[in-house]
Amino acid sequence: MTDDDESPLSRSRGIGKFRPDLSGKVQSRGKHSGDKYVRIVRPAADEFSQLSPGVLVAAPEDADDRGPVGRAFFNLKRFMIGQALTSASAEHERLSNRKALAVLSSDALSSVAYASEEILRVLLIAGLSALSLSLPIGAGIVCLLLIVGASYRQTIKAYPHGGGSYIVAKDNLGETPALVAGGALLVDYVLTVAVSVSSAVAAMVSAFPSVHNHLVAWGVFFVVLITLLNLRGLRESGTIFAIPTYLFLILVFVMIGIGFVRNAATGFEVHEPRYETTAVTGSVTLFLILRAFSSGCSALTGVEAISDGVPAFQKPEWKNARTTLTWMIGILAIMFAGITFLAHQYGAVPLDQADHGYETVISQIARNVFGGQNAAYYLMQFATMAILVLAANTAYSDFPRLAYFMARDKYMPSQFTFRGDRLAYSFGIITLGVLSCSVLAIFGGETERLIPLYAVGVFTSFTLSQLGMVVRWHHKQEPGWRVSRFLNGLGATATGIVAVVVAVTKFTHGAWIVMVLIPLMVLTFKRIHRHYLYASKELAATTPVRVADIHHVMVVPISGINVISQQTLAYARSITPNVTAVHITDEESEVSAFQKEWEERRSDIPLIIIESPYRSLIGPLVHYIEELRAQHAGAVVTVVLPEYVPSHWWEQVLHNQTALRIKAALLFKPGIVVTSVPYHLAGSQPNRGISSLFMRRL
Repeated sequence: MTDDDESPLSRSRGIGKFRPDLSGKVQSRGKHSGDKYVRIVRPAADEFSQLSPGVLVAAPEDADDRGPVGRAFFNLKRFMIGQALTSASAEHERLSNRKALAVLSSDALSSVAYASEEILRVLLIAGLSALSLSLPIGAGIVCLLLIVGASYRQTIKAYPHGGGSYIVAKDNLGETPALVAGGALLVDYVLTVAVSVSSAVAAMVSAFPSVHNHLVAWGVFFVVLITLLNLRGLRESGTIFAIPTYLFLILVFVMIGIGFVRNAATGFEVHEPRYETTAVTGSVTLFLILRAFSSGCSALTGVEAISDGVPAFQKPEWKNARTTLTWMIGILAIMFAGITFLAHQYGAVPLDQADHGYETVISQIARNVFGGQNAAYYLMQFATMAILVLAANTAYSDFPRLAYFMARDKYMPSQFTFRGDRLAYSFGIITLGVLSCSVLAIFGGETERLIPLYAVGVFTSFTLSQLGMVVRWHHKQEPGWRVSRFLNGLGATATGIVAVVVAVTKFTHGAWIVMVLIPLMVLTFKRIHRHYLYASKELAATTPVRVADIHHVMVVPISGINVISQQTLAYARSITPNVTAVHITDEESEVSAFQKEWEERRSDIPLIIIESPYRSLIGPLVHYIEELRAQHAGAVVTVVLPEYVPSHWWEQVLHNQTALRIKAALLFKPGIVVTSVPYHLAGSQPNRGISSLFMRRL
């Protein structure tokens, strides 16, 4: 049979040659006898373009293809997130070391805005005299930072394509440790957004106290703004990220330099605190020191970002990533040590964020160093707020990417693998935004209440990542493996100890929430994985694939004998002779009248009338279909529903949506297929075509 020949099925149905690729040749007769013309048919350019035989490329969605409500939503979506991009438009900017420092380090570098303050907040419990312990505690955190940095240098070398804690743990430790690391990181990313945004609002409050009454509102505003920007496909543009990041770095180093010089000129005099505090004088215990240390360890959050983003660097990627990590660790150590030192020397004390007149520690330092609330002070507060917002934005890259990896491995819902109109993982972005707003609302937008939850997940993922690297070096034994194993082992030991310290000292202050949540997440991940494995196994089972092996039994529920019921019965009858019409009534007197009207139609389709004395429609119908299914176990029972489609959306409320209710009732019934035959009340041509084509089969 040639390409222009019609199949027997096409001839019997009178539809001409069937062309599923929407192209081909159509013969037309001319005005004169014997004249024939051949017209080439191609897919409509505004709907599809043909890439190759049998392959069509869809055009962008058009609002005109939707109903009024759909068009309104479509237009709002386009306004909020922009026009859709093709998959071929996906690009990833290769970053130089300077730009990468700004893009990937904003989370870690911004932590100096609150880490020193959290150390002082805990020490203040023992009185003002205990604040001097912030210096040795800060020194210990700097040492820990150097150890973790050296450990992640080994990870970057071993995983030049990006080695997040989940991937490293999965490759070297197995399923459960990988899921623990993944769950800890997901929690960490949510808290990164919440802590960074709440700290950004705190910087605003310090400069503009009138904002204090709206901490949660401003926090939610920033989260929604960042979410929308990422849904629009905000690119990791080095230039955009570099301006606020380097502005913050410059101002912090200037502040540290001026503050150190001025303090040295007075013989390193320790200033008295300006603010009155409600500190309760108590004893300095080891537990208190460990608790202050664990609070200050929030300075290490975000250190792993560079090891996750190695592919974003210019070639050679892993060498440039290691260099940038070294620079980041050095800069972070200097800034953290400098701010901790100046906070002690200038008498900065942590205030209760819930109180009016709240001011951050870094704001107090800037006001003292720059000589009051002048232009330099306000610029410092703006830069602090900006880098904290950027730090929150980094989680919008990491959370959806990790969720994608876990969904790809069937541990999270498959929705996390889909990219939206702007090539972003929209489901992950929206999920992160919703969770972050919820956390901000629950904790009142106060950073001090969020910090106890923060470090548990961070150091859990650190520890598992470093343990995975120890196992890897031991098995691979590549050149230099002993040194690398020692460094990763040292890092795993240090971060493991810190994780235990954080869990113990912060347990009653909120860490218990994360410690309970992560195991629950792991159980959920495994349950999701089992479901996908079961579904995959079921779908892979042998099923009939030949048309001759499939036998149909069709049930058509009808409310009356009219055009739509006749059309639906005709459609069902065109597929199989095994069709039954079912009518359910609660009026005994209606039975004979309905049967008589049915007989007058002279239809060869049997009619079953079910009396429902309790006026139930769905229950009796479902029970009948189940009984039919039991009697015909080898057949496919298909319920064909006549469905009204009003011409206006508001007319939907005038109909009882019976078809929708039947679909919902049969959705979870195995072995039953449900399909609809829509009838447009406006009398559109396609429905009339169906009626005229099939009515003779009745």
